[in-house]
Amino acid sequence: MSEFSTLGVSDELIRGLNELGIVEPTEIQLKGLPLLLDDTSDLVCRSETGTGKTVTFGIPLLQSIDPSLARIQGLILVPTRELAKQIAKQLFKFTKYYHKVFTEAVYGGEDIALHVQSLKRTTHIVVATPGRLIDLMKLKAVDLSEVRLVVLDEADEMLSRGFGAELDAILTHTRHRQGTWLFSATLPDDIQRLITNFMSHKSRHLMLSGNEIMNRAITHYFKTCKIEEKFGIIERFLRGRKDERGMIFCRSRAGAVNLAEHLNQAGLTCGVLQGDLSQKERERVMRMFKRGETRFLVATDVAARGIDIENLAFVIHHQLPDQLEYYTHRSGRTARAGKSGVSLALISGSDRKRMELIEAKLKIRFRQF
Repeated sequence: MSEFSTLGVSDELIRGLNELGIVEPTEIQLKGLPLLLDDTSDLVCRSETGTGKTVTFGIPLLQSIDPSLARIQGLILVPTRELAKQIAKQLFKFTKYYHKVFTEAVYGGEDIALHVQSLKRTTHIVVATPGRLIDLMKLKAVDLSEVRLVVLDEADEMLSRGFGAELDAILTHTRHRQGTWLFSATLPDDIQRLITNFMSHKSRHLMLSGNEIMNRAITHYFKTCKIEEKFGIIERFLRGRKDERGMIFCRSRAGAVNLAEHLNQAGLTCGVLQGDLSQKERERVMRMFKRGETRFLVATDVAARGIDIENLAFVIHHQLPDQLEYYTHRSGRTARAGKSGVSLALISGSDRKRMELIEAKLKIRFRQF
């Protein structure tokens, strides 16, 4: 018997998960699935990217849908178009052997007329960025009157992108919902305001500790080096990874652009994600990477938030991040869907103290590379 079965997941959905290589529940799934499958009322969950959130909220949401009711019953709000598309795609894959549950993703940067047309079809779940959903509401192109469950995924990121007013308006408009499930890496004051204003004072809280948040399938390495040695080390590492794909993180835009230029000149095809890119340029970089036209992706922390890429074998930290949660975000890009992965940090100067802090806080151990 599958462990997912003991948590209350239907056999048809388990079959879909197994085909995706999702066989053993992660920590958040072990703790979150029973909570949401047994009771759809409000939940606040502190959790990072890469820990299995989509399964944690997606499966209970799918099992709560009445397929015979051709109305929007579930709403998932996310910070970026990439994440909206990714979640909609995953929900579709989960239901390969399940009832026909129809999901539509709506997001900025796309012709709104296409979204208006899409929503005329039977839709049970909408995955949306807040700004585009507000635009559709103004056009009366989306009916949220039957929404019973609202998921706020990466809530802190939505607020940091300035979607506070939009979230207030959407949550006010869906006041007849039965449950609000909020997932966030951090719980700053503006998140607390959302919880106070729009969630029950009896909301359940799932706060995963550091070692539970970090995916245990990731092996963490470090290599001590001088700053000027980093490019050579990265180049040799990439050449030794055969056909594997991965990401390299830099702390600054200039550093990311410079590293990408060096790698491309060395014949190692890579794209770069940094904050100065237009939406069109960003989409082009992501499209080339997902298609395998580039094997590697160099990115800054902010530019990489909200993206979800499958089958990454490794992550390299050109420098360790300033903020602890960014290390979890970065490393969580690898070792997904039951696979293992490698996280390599290049250490110079004061980075050793930061590495020791990360080890202590996240309860992980860095091995010498």
